[in-house]
Amino acid sequence: MAAMQLKMTVEELRTYLAEVFPQAYGPSKPNKIVSVTPGTAVVQFTASERHLRPGGTVSGPTMMGLADGAIYVAILGVIGPVALAVTTSFTCNFLSKPAPGDLLCEVKILKLGKRLVVAEAVIRGINDEDPAAHVVATYSIPPR
Repeated sequence: MAAMQLKMTVEELRTYLAEVFPQAYGPSKPNKIVSVTPGTAVVQFTASERHLRPGGTVSGPTMMGLADGAIYVAILGVIGPVALAVTTSFTCNFLSKPAPGDLLCEVKILKLGKRLVVAEAVIRGINDEDPAAHVVATYSIPPR
């Protein structure tokens, strides 16, 4: 795999995603892009009461949405503003119960092809060493 290059900075991604996904990345929304490097991204998510399931832990669908969005951030970082890059495969393993509060999702792109991107994401509570979830996903990149 050729070396990946960054095509969008953190600020460019924040501006772009606030425009195309204001429901998730707009002002006062729970997703915050922390960092982006060629092939990686870190997104912080603040889980409030509405993101919890019975038992007081962050719900699975919330963590899955965080991972899917964070992988999208990492991909756009290396392919640029391609709004129609879409998830084609998504596997999530829940490993522990994160407490309410901030979660970090760390993404690494495993393979960047012309039409498909494979990435993995690990979600942790902000103060936790052990992962709460591990995701592997494939995205389809539309032809240019």
